[in-house]
Amino acid sequence: MKRYFSGYHLAKLICLLMVAGILYLSWGQNAYAVEDNRPEAVTESVVTDTPYRDSNLTGTENERTNVDPPGASESAEDLAELNIANTVTVTYNNGNGSVNGTLRILIILTLIAIAPSLIIMLTSFTRIIIVLHFARQALNTQTAPPNTVLIGIALFLTFYVMQPTMAAVYTDAVVPFEAGELTQEEALTAAAAPIRQFMYGQTQKSDVNFFMDLSRTEWNGELDDIPISVLVPAFIINELRQAFIIGFLIYIPFIVIDMVVASTLMSMGMMMLPPTTISMPFKILLFVLADGWYLVIKGVVESFYY
Repeated sequence: MKRYFSGYHLAKLICLLMVAGILYLSWGQNAYAVEDNRPEAVTESVVTDTPYRDSNLTGTENERTNVDPPGASESAEDLAELNIANTVTVTYNNGNGSVNGTLRILIILTLIAIAPSLIIMLTSFTRIIIVLHFARQALNTQTAPPNTVLIGIALFLTFYVMQPTMAAVYTDAVVPFEAGELTQEEALTAAAAPIRQFMYGQTQKSDVNFFMDLSRTEWNGELDDIPISVLVPAFIINELRQAFIIGFLIYIPFIVIDMVVASTLMSMGMMMLPPTTISMPFKILLFVLADGWYLVIKGVVESFYY
């Protein structure tokens, strides 16, 4: 039976020949480092275990191919040259020890991230927002005004109350630091002084003594001897105390209205009608006639000055 040499067999034969040629050409070949054209480079011949040699190759298979061994550089100029083992250099703002632009941006971004906590805990924001919340709850208007409006009012009132303190921080710390008159540590100390003075003016000594006793630290009654870890919680406790006292005073007239409306409904036999549904319009009317928002904001702002 005759067999014909088809195109399929021819293709297989060509593929086998190509594979055999590739294997033959790659037999006994090795990789070597080429010659370094720099004058200080070493240009000795390669010594390998194979019989193949080339006088243009450098180093041996058992040696490193970098020009200088690690740690051989003695100056910045040596490090700047091409050296495989020593190519990393660190420059810190020409070595003058001040904060460069990149590090300053990092510090600013970090402050922006923690700014909400600083605004809430170290300023008048806590007392103001709690008082505004009590006023809305006493009116029983649910979400009127909404939270966004209350937070906006609290922020602007906080900026108003803290404006003298922030002006002192800018004048005593920021301006001298930008002019180069203060170091970083001196600028931070100068910036913290007006804030500490504000917090201390709103803090009761009994709260300071409590935290000083917990930390087993003696206090002679001076502001400079109070660590920031003691002053901040003492200030926060007083802010909560003052806010709840003002909130209680706000609630008193509205509780009277609730009691009058509830007594009237009970006397009329309308037991199923919620008293809050009837009392809320009277609360709003009383609040508007008495100019309630002016009185609330005036009272909470004046509490920081008296």
